[in-house]
Amino acid sequence: MVSESDAAADTSALALKILVAGGFGVGKTTLVGRRHSSARSGTEELLSEAGQSVDDTDGVDRKVTTTVAMDFGRITIRSGLSLYLFGTPGQDRFWFLWDELSQGALGAVVLADTRRLEDCFPAVDYFEHRRIPFVVAVNCFPGARGYGAHDVSRALDLDHGTPVVLCDARERDSGKEVLIRLVEYAGRMHTARLLDSVS
Repeated sequence: MVSESDAAADTSALALKILVAGGFGVGKTTLVGRRHSSARSGTEELLSEAGQSVDDTDGVDRKVTTTVAMDFGRITIRSGLSLYLFGTPGQDRFWFLWDELSQGALGAVVLADTRRLEDCFPAVDYFEHRRIPFVVAVNCFPGARGYGAHDVSRALDLDHGTPVVLCDARERDSGKEVLIRLVEYAGRMHTARLLDSVS
């Protein structure tokens, strides 16, 4: 039986929707699920010969699975605050899902791999054109040349103030820091827009 205090806590809890986007093989599934979520659902399938002509695996030769549809994870930041993460599919043929997934999102994380930086251009363009706040999280793969946040920002021609953070999607604390940065940035952006609309 649910007590009145439990029911009140459930109704006062804040759940924020966040998208995780980026190119094929950049680490979206890892960020959404591996050790960050208290609940996770995914649709990973083995790469097949049928997909060889449409899935560009250059630079991610060791990748053997792909996400079909989306990943989903829930992270409890603290009592009363949860993040619902939706990992968008990286392949062009699944882009029709993006508009549905972006409905009601507070913001997005665009994961980037400096070895294939051009793969995150479509995600950056998508969120900029729809005025959805986002941060770029550079997933620092072992052996990849290191670049500073300013260099990545210039290479992507980001709008002034768009945060760029370096991370390791495999590490719990690193992924959590990326999400906190996004929530803070998106909160400032939404507040500024609200103030502009009433002034």
